[in-house]
Amino acid sequence: MTGWLAHLIILPILLPLVASAMMLSLDERRRATKRALSLGAAALLIAVAAVLLWFVRESGPQAYRLGDWPSPFAITLVADRLSTMMLLLTSILGFTSLFYASARWDRSGPRFHALFLLLLMGINGAFLTGDIFNLFVFFEVLLAASYGLILHGAGTERTSASLHYITINIAASLLFLTGVALIYSVTGTLNMADLATRVSLTDSEDLALLESGAAILGVAFLVKAGIWPLCFWLPRTYAAASPPVAAVFAIMTKVGIYVILRLSFLLFGKDSGGAAGFANEVLLFAGLATMGFGILGILAARQLTRVAGHYVLVSSGILLAAIGIGGEALTAALLFYLVSSTLAVSALYLIIEPVERNADEEDIIDGIAEPVFDDEYVGAIEEEESEVGIVIPGTIAILGGGFIFCALLLAGLPPLSGFIAKFALIDALFSHVVIAPAHWIMIALIILSGLATMIAMTRAGIDRLWTPGEESPSRLSVIEVTPIGLLLGVCLLLMIAAGPVMDFMQATAAALYDPGGYIEAAGPAVSIPPESASPPIAGYRP
Repeated sequence: MTGWLAHLIILPILLPLVASAMMLSLDERRRATKRALSLGAAALLIAVAAVLLWFVRESGPQAYRLGDWPSPFAITLVADRLSTMMLLLTSILGFTSLFYASARWDRSGPRFHALFLLLLMGINGAFLTGDIFNLFVFFEVLLAASYGLILHGAGTERTSASLHYITINIAASLLFLTGVALIYSVTGTLNMADLATRVSLTDSEDLALLESGAAILGVAFLVKAGIWPLCFWLPRTYAAASPPVAAVFAIMTKVGIYVILRLSFLLFGKDSGGAAGFANEVLLFAGLATMGFGILGILAARQLTRVAGHYVLVSSGILLAAIGIGGEALTAALLFYLVSSTLAVSALYLIIEPVERNADEEDIIDGIAEPVFDDEYVGAIEEEESEVGIVIPGTIAILGGGFIFCALLLAGLPPLSGFIAKFALIDALFSHVVIAPAHWIMIALIILSGLATMIAMTRAGIDRLWTPGEESPSRLSVIEVTPIGLLLGVCLLLMIAAGPVMDFMQATAAALYDPGGYIEAAGPAVSIPPESASPPIAGYRP
């Protein structure tokens, strides 16, 4: 990339950072200004991500080195098919969640928009970074922002769930640092492209230490991905979060999936010598166990937010099991499933709140009290600001239609994108020369997950929407309907353009299996002796 295009790679990090800094200087009463600024930044992120995706599709992976320092000393950002796809997905979820929050949820606490944009910055940085240490930095940025966002709306249950969430993620961060230290002690570098060339050269006596570091690092990522038995915090935490926060949190588990996918092919791919295929069996069986746990949770759940949380676990299990099995066709299918399921879950989290709004007080989700939107941080809100929005006729019809669409997507019924994704997964499993028993188990769990989701969603729809009630339905704002419609519309577009999208996923999977382009773009311009575990330049910072 040359000229101004070369700086596009840093914009997904710089844009939300600058916008959030600007909002910190604004008074909390200037909500309209903050909404316009944050929504404008989120819309620009979609445009930037789309341009980056188009460019790397045409020209291959591109690297951006801050300060124009050579790798591996520079802070390197790398845009390739996988990272730009995740950027675009994150930007879409961020924009729709912010749009939904502007109906009223951004008034449930202070600094909502600044924290939200910092969360997007951390997620975008995690997808773009080409260095494991900087991956840790971006992880901490997104986690710090998520700690504040999950507390928005107050309530005892939110506070309790938040404390568990914070404790678990601090422990995972400690594991992250420990794993990074062990890997660096063996290889002397944390640049991902540099590591890809070093792993195959690692002596047999150091290989065990390298794999130990990778295993500890993997546990940290698996906690964030929600793998069983490290996933008990996730359904409760996501249920406690406010709807727009839970909707954008749908991408949080996929950050862990992304890192596992990226490092599995770079560090432990077919050219990694004795380390090739490291932990694949662990990923497979842990993914199958997570799918089973998530299916049981879906059937047992009585609140829609718990159903959505356990479906997140099912999707994580499917993705991790598919990574463990491997194969280009299965990798392409899991990428399609990742995009479709994340969009559908995010839409479900947004539609749950207006559906639950019609529930009796004793049925409110896990006892979480409705937040007071005339908050003490900024004083009384003028009457015209507290209006939820104009009344839309046929509230139940609109909610019911969107709810049914979400149910069909998540269950994987034809002809929607959820069905295409699951069909592609099953077809790829059948295409293996030898179909192992684990493959049959995964196929059965994929089918059972769809059945369990259909049962749970039908039961919830009857209870919440289609059982006649004494009171008239609550009002539904255009601001609430629009982002739900946008997410479902993108899912519909995935179905219509399934052929070109799957072609893109297949090309992405091929690039993952042959990471030469990534390594060439982001690899070191300066060679460091592999036997040197200490930095060759004073002040070196990976």
